[in-house]
Amino acid sequence: MTALLRRPTAPPVADGPAAWSIGAPRLLAGLPASGHLDLAGHLATHGPMPAAEVDKLLACLDASGLAGRGGAGFPLATKLRSLPAGGGREVIVNGTESEPASQKDRVLLHRAPHLVLDGALAVAAALGTRDVTVAVHGEATAGVLRAAVAERPDARRVRVRAVPRGFVSGEARAVVRALRGGPAVPTGRRTPPSTEGVLLSNVETFAQVAVLLRLGPHRFADTGTGIEPGTTLLTVGGAVGRPGVVEIPPGTPLGIVLAAAQAAEPHAVVIGGYHGAWHAPVPALRLSREGVRSAGGTLGAGVLLVVDRDTCALGELARVATWLAGESAHQCGPCHFGLPALAADVAAAAAGWSGAPGAAFGHARSIDGRGACAHPDGAARFVTSGLHLLHDESDRHERHGTCGYPVLGRLPIGGGR
Repeated sequence: MTALLRRPTAPPVADGPAAWSIGAPRLLAGLPASGHLDLAGHLATHGPMPAAEVDKLLACLDASGLAGRGGAGFPLATKLRSLPAGGGREVIVNGTESEPASQKDRVLLHRAPHLVLDGALAVAAALGTRDVTVAVHGEATAGVLRAAVAERPDARRVRVRAVPRGFVSGEARAVVRALRGGPAVPTGRRTPPSTEGVLLSNVETFAQVAVLLRLGPHRFADTGTGIEPGTTLLTVGGAVGRPGVVEIPPGTPLGIVLAAAQAAEPHAVVIGGYHGAWHAPVPALRLSREGVRSAGGTLGAGVLLVVDRDTCALGELARVATWLAGESAHQCGPCHFGLPALAADVAAAAAGWSGAPGAAFGHARSIDGRGACAHPDGAARFVTSGLHLLHDESDRHERHGTCGYPVLGRLPIGGGR
């Protein structure tokens, strides 16, 4: 991989980041140079959508082992089976993508909306319901989806709703709560929406269902790994010359993705987003849920960010920790008090204060497992993995007050789209 940043080979389109693939694309197949794949182009690329009764859908899901492509990676078949018997079922597509480093769901919603709608409508039909809601952040995305819905005679009951922005507002229970007219924050009870008759999953998961039902489980497994067949989307960013969304077979080595993304010489990589973890840039690391788990992390939201040696990595960590503290739901002590204290510790470490990393580890231990939602745990994991990886840099800051490098903002922060 090169140590020099180069311009992307193709500039991002006006309505979203660049989208490309390593290997044959499935989710990104047929995308035009700009704009979205309309219904006619979608059908010409993917063919008609087969009907699937619930037994067939479950058989395909079981045979493929398709896990959700959101942060938790929960098996979709398990969600389906946990729905209570009887009526009142609802399908919700979580398109909020509140993780600021992720753009993969945005690409699908803006550029391949019919693949997402295919999957959602197929699941709804299998469950015997016509109640489908797509939740998004922002009216621009909502407008694209409403136009796609208007193209389809089978989507007249699909509702597109914009819900409030915020990192925790993308959590499943927060999305349901917002759609019901409540605040867009997770409930204090860690019960999945499926127990209330709601089948909720993220955008890429429904797009994967559409691909799976068309291909069947055997063809679906032609690529990927035995445990994780098919393809998956990653948002690649940070110090890369070719940022955007890339479709890869799970198990692709990190080094191949970094080379294809024209990455600068990496000092570290962040995998999984801001509830993920910091990793050493080991080229052989396999980018799959199992591969990243074996390296002590999580693939999470499908994010890969490169932190190069031209930026202060500890300062980058402190910047995101402060942002995560500001995204607190303020529903419990670990979130309201613990995350600001943790962020202050990391900022103190970046300023060279003696003992600050140890204090951060202590605050992280006091937070772990005690929050009303998963935000304190995820933020603590992100911070402690960074401090472990950057211990030499922490020592330099303590000795000299700085590492001598500016904070270039390689890790994006901000509200969801």
